[in-house]
Amino acid sequence: MDFSIVIPCFNEEENIFKLLEEIRHSLLSFNYELILIDDCSTDNSYEVINKYKNIENLVVIKNKVNMGQSFSLYEGIKNAKNNIIVALDCDGQNDPKDIPKLINLYLNDEDVFLVGGIRNKRMDNAIKILSSKFANYIRNLILHDECADTGCSLKVFDKTIFLKFPFFDGIHRFIPALFKGINKKGVYINVNHRQRLYGESKYGTIKRALKGILDIIRVMKIIKQLKC
Repeated sequence: MDFSIVIPCFNEEENIFKLLEEIRHSLLSFNYELILIDDCSTDNSYEVINKYKNIENLVVIKNKVNMGQSFSLYEGIKNAKNNIIVALDCDGQNDPKDIPKLINLYLNDEDVFLVGGIRNKRMDNAIKILSSKFANYIRNLILHDECADTGCSLKVFDKTIFLKFPFFDGIHRFIPALFKGINKKGVYINVNHRQRLYGESKYGTIKRALKGILDIIRVMKIIKQLKC
């Protein structure tokens, strides 16, 4: 079955070529659409992406202003032609070799609407790992999403269900909670996680933690509304 890979990109010019090559080699036996969303990068990311615009299965979207990861992902999903979505970061830390494993698990269980990756051995610094664990603990304590690593970008899920959720900035971190909240089954498996080779993480700790609390309240309201 065909699927669409949606990849938000912001200032990742040095990672794009390697990532595209890894996707191509990992998915030789699959039919897929590749959607790259350039989030108004200030480096040469958009120029690098456009070098591959003649690839038959590649769709390129460029935001006019920097809108953030959630908006870029949402925009890519809205424009996807397939109902099965594979979400992936552009920084190269997720391994495209794991995509077939997630896809096959998704396709082989008709009761599953979301398959998410768990970065079992994270290749990040201590502050990033501890902040993520704390955020996961608080979120799961309140929302009971049963996902130990909602921050892992590598996920496979149903487009139609995802687009039922009203957009908000930060939605990409609450996909497991939203699916679980409306009784759509999700499963989570360990995936490879790699060190970033180029560029810098766009990671915020304190600011994102404070916003996360407000987002939890928002997610609770969304789930309540959709259940009515």
